Amino acid sequence: MPRPHLEIRDVVLGYTDARNGTWFQATAALTLAIDAGQVMTLVGPSGCGKTSLLNAIAGLVPAAGGEILIRGTRVTGPGIDRAVVFQDYALLPWRTVWDNAAFGLTLAARRAGAGDLRRRVDTALALVGLTDFAKSYPYQLSGGMQQRVGIARALVVEPEILLMDEPFAAVDAITREVMQEELLRILQARPMTVVFVTHSIDEALLLGDRVAVMSARPGRVREVLQVPFPRPRAPRGLRAAPEYLALRERIWDLLSDGRGG
Repeated sequence: MPRPHLEIRDVVLGYTDARNGTWFQATAALTLAIDAGQVMTLVGPSGCGKTSLLNAIAGLVPAAGGEILIRGTRVTGPGIDRAVVFQDYALLPWRTVWDNAAFGLTLAARRAGAGDLRRRVDTALALVGLTDFAKSYPYQLSGGMQQRVGIARALVVEPEILLMDEPFAAVDAITREVMQEELLRILQARPMTVVFVTHSIDEALLLGDRVAVMSARPGRVREVLQVPFPRPRAPRGLRAAPEYLALRERIWDLLSDGRGG
């Protein structure tokens, strides 16, 4: 049996308060295994360590305990095998859409030649539906379009693992649904291993192959639920399915039961 693409083994995350030296523990020993090409959604109360875990997988922060492995190799820092899409678009206002999308790859250790860079950026912009806006600037785009640039920037490096930290939380409800459908389409065209952080049960079920439900701080995995719906998915019909409603109820019970106790 092949080993998981991403393994999180007894990972403890936290930080020391610089003001008084107090240790703040964000997570208890977290353990998860995610197979190649799988979308794992993380849902849990605020402060349970979801974003901290995402940053640790990205290699941006060290774990206080345990280890994170990618294809059996321990994560010790950032790498071009991973890309992060943040809630904040973090676009450079003086750069065009094309240049913003290219920015991450120009900083990567494995720099692309001019022809390869052009191919990658053009392909990523086409995937997110922004080909016609390549020469536009961020101020000329809606919030949803700006987040598409952020997704394109992550896709340009052609990562094995895509890490998404509540990427649609800052947009309106209608745009959020559109972006969810766009992400489903993108993952159908370009499968990747994805870890997606959200506060929305519906978003977790719509996008995920499995849903990891976390407890209140210090966060731990209460339960991992298999989402039985095949891809490609039709969001509108999915939300009315009895299996969907039962899973939604189960996740809600886990989150509301003593705040994850």
